Amino acid sequence: IAAVPALGLAETAREAGGPERLWARAGWWAAHGDRGDSDPDALARVLADDPRLLEHLPLARLAERLAGGLGRELPSWSRLWAERGRGRLVALGATARLPLLAVGGTRDPFAEDTVALWRGWGGPSRLLLGPWGHRLTADPGAHLNLGALYVRWARAALAGRLDPRRHGVIALGDSGRWHTAPGTVLPPDASPPDRPETRCRWPFGSPTGLRLLHGAEFSADPDRPVRSDDLAVPADRDRPDRCLLLSPPLPRPLDLAGPAVARINVTADTPSADWAVRLTALDPSGRADPLAFGIVRRTGPPGEAADITVPLGTVGRRLPAGTRLRAEIAGHHFPAHARNPHTGEDPVTATRLDPSRRTVNTRGSALHLPVVARRRYVEPAPEICR
Repeated sequence: IAAVPALGLAETAREAGGPERLWARAGWWAAHGDRGDSDPDALARVLADDPRLLEHLPLARLAERLAGGLGRELPSWSRLWAERGRGRLVALGATARLPLLAVGGTRDPFAEDTVALWRGWGGPSRLLLGPWGHRLTADPGAHLNLGALYVRWARAALAGRLDPRRHGVIALGDSGRWHTAPGTVLPPDASPPDRPETRCRWPFGSPTGLRLLHGAEFSADPDRPVRSDDLAVPADRDRPDRCLLLSPPLPRPLDLAGPAVARINVTADTPSADWAVRLTALDPSGRADPLAFGIVRRTGPPGEAADITVPLGTVGRRLPAGTRLRAEIAGHHFPAHARNPHTGEDPVTATRLDPSRRTVNTRGSALHLPVVARRRYVEPAPEICR
């Protein structure tokens, strides 16, 4: 018996930290929702005629406007936002005894769900986390024939040859190098070189960590939200819309493999606030390449300082010498995520959006990256199929 585990509506509609996934859900419903076939370019065509479509309020009724552009109704849209329960798939997976091959990409918005399923699976589980997105299309730099690997793994599973322990590999970007995935269960007698990951702390406001450029105080204005589809950073220091920090150039190549996290001390003057952290790698010429992202929602008394942990997902990358790390802390990540109204109302039904004044305390904030201290590269196929 073979099965394909699938996420529920709640996992796809919202991040684990609360914010609603707008772009991905609107795109899926335009392409696949309430129809018997698929049209991958549907949302792009509608946006060409209606560029401000995704700004529609309330979000719960966006489907009515989207339906006008598509020429068909989307009755299942409201059910998407009504679902709240998370974690059912992982809970069921813990009772499974079938072998699992979990394939995900470090550029896939659902990568952490793939990793969680792999970690919690009850049978022999394997993780292949490569340098691709949700379509799982291998880049040439991955040097990997996915189809051949699937067949080889299936044969090993059917023959009962898989080690019952948990094994996994993660690609270091497009470098062609692969590393053992954090969470792999190694033999009890494994030597230190077999456990090479370490956490490296990059403090904010430090010349050797992340130096503050501007925006320790900024305004998160829903009428001009920080865009998820634009890596350019505005130079307006008089009205900053984000906190911006930059590292010195890396003195030597740096391998990253594992979960990254930002721990920030922050204040908002509104009862509800989203905190988006975007990490970008700038090569020596200044070209920007997305590295990691995370967003969480916090509710609490306005003006009260809080220590917030923002998971940035699982990172797999080899950064060359001379690379700088740029960190942005903002209140929006639109249109990938819906805008928080800042009023305490549900963003799905809210019709009024207010600006929010923010403060980031650099003294109590830091970025934690999974640095590979001992380089021990592996070949993905033998690791997955053993």
